[in-house]
Amino acid sequence: MTRQFFYYEGSNMQNVQSKVVLITGASSGIGEATARLLAKNGAKVVLGARRTERLESIVQDIRQAGGQAAYQKLDVVDADQVKSFVNFAQDTFGQVDVLFNNAGIMPLSPMNALKTDEWNSIIDINIKGVLNGIGAVLPIMEQQGRGHIINTASTGAYAVGPSCGVYCASKYAVWAISESLRQESNSIRVTVLSPGVTTTELGHDITDKAAAELVGQLRTMSLNVESVANAVLNAISQPDDVETSEIVIRSVSSFGHAF
Repeated sequence: MTRQFFYYEGSNMQNVQSKVVLITGASSGIGEATARLLAKNGAKVVLGARRTERLESIVQDIRQAGGQAAYQKLDVVDADQVKSFVNFAQDTFGQVDVLFNNAGIMPLSPMNALKTDEWNSIIDINIKGVLNGIGAVLPIMEQQGRGHIINTASTGAYAVGPSCGVYCASKYAVWAISESLRQESNSIRVTVLSPGVTTTELGHDITDKAAAELVGQLRTMSLNVESVANAVLNAISQPDDVETSEIVIRSVSSFGHAF
């Protein structure tokens, strides 16, 4: 399938050019699509994920298309790795303008399945991973008096369904963390991005059969990743004194569904 990534003309898009944007969970899905789109619009993107072979391929594509990109292996659960990732971005491009905290997992299951290992993984990646990212860039952004942190939540931050309890709780936590950070700072922009069901690899790790079938049904009316990437581009492209605090984006065909 050939994917289309659009270049936007206009004064606001100039605010994207030459910005250094760090993206976690960048080896596929929303992270990959956003990296490609931002690079095409002039940003310098730094990709982080565990699958370095995928990152290498994406970065090569971006560079061949004339964009600027770099990558480093990253497990967001490891706070030291996250700090190293941020330092790598600084060393490579000289600054840190935007962090897109995008890494996440979604192993859904009913509570009585007692998949406690999966619960812990959700907490570690979806919540602690976001906090590790914030903790790594916040001192830099506060010192330079500017910056932008974008955290991926979900429409699951606003609605709860069966088999979704722990996942939705993690995404509500992302919303709460983002809103608190927004209120604490008058110089750092904070955006919480809440996509509805999107066609990505998210949920490939669902081990509960009924939950996997539910996600399969929801994906018959899902967003494509390029639409979500466009929303990220729009938030970054706003003037530095304009903050897009929340983005909730769904497929129009999801009418009547919480997600």
